[in-house]
Amino acid sequence: MSERSLLLGLIGDDIALSRTPPMHEAEGLAQGRPTVYRRLDTLRSGLKGRPLVEILHAARDLGFDGLNITHPHKRAVVELLDEIDDDVRRLGAANTVVIREDGTLVGHNTDVSGFRSGFLEGLPDAETGTVVQIGTGGAGTSVASALVGMGVQRLLVSDLDPVRAQELVASLNRGAGRQAAEALPQDQLEPALQACDGVVNATPMGMPAHPGTSFDTGLLSPRQWVAEIVYMPLRTQLLEEAAQRGCRTLDGGRMAVFQAVDAFRHFTGLEPDVQRMREAFLLASS
Repeated sequence: MSERSLLLGLIGDDIALSRTPPMHEAEGLAQGRPTVYRRLDTLRSGLKGRPLVEILHAARDLGFDGLNITHPHKRAVVELLDEIDDDVRRLGAANTVVIREDGTLVGHNTDVSGFRSGFLEGLPDAETGTVVQIGTGGAGTSVASALVGMGVQRLLVSDLDPVRAQELVASLNRGAGRQAAEALPQDQLEPALQACDGVVNATPMGMPAHPGTSFDTGLLSPRQWVAEIVYMPLRTQLLEEAAQRGCRTLDGGRMAVFQAVDAFRHFTGLEPDVQRMREAFLLASS
């Protein structure tokens, strides 16, 4: 195993509060691979307005070993990569780019595997006959793919943009080879929430800049589970209210940790310690 240091980075808008850098730096150090992880904020002077391809190639030329990609670049980066995995090909979005020694850029999507691992750990044996997902943005697309891949029988997808919801449903059903997903019109959301086994919030609602909940939590009952992708704060208003109604809950921190775990594996070829990376995440969140 090489003991040289690692240089990693995160490309995205407004990423000063990201918990990803400390997770990778702590795990790299623990594995004998001292790691420097830089935030490449595309809203800050020096990078603002520069083409993504230019930033990507500059990182490659400067010796970066890998990059995480976040909003709003997960889709745009795909056409700039030399190789992509099956999840990226199916979803048209990448959040992890490995930079090989020969300069080849290889794209992966660890949001899919991250949500799946977090769900299986945090909500074992959860009923997944019918699930409602609210939100179809970049992370929402990955979450929906994970849910269908986990065997959810009927995924009802709701979004304020019905066209985007229908496009996601068509993509999911095509990839699954079955009618796994349906677009859920807004006027049918309330009865669907009351009847489903579980609900996933895949919108930014719950973050400090987007307070509140994406639906009326008064519709929930104790037999249901509720999952979040928001991890700042870790306990959102949605999760607090769902827990008060007796629901099992899954916080967004699990997806955040497991996507980083899988990305670290891609970057290094080493097997990460999940608990150690979770502890680094929680420390950064405190």
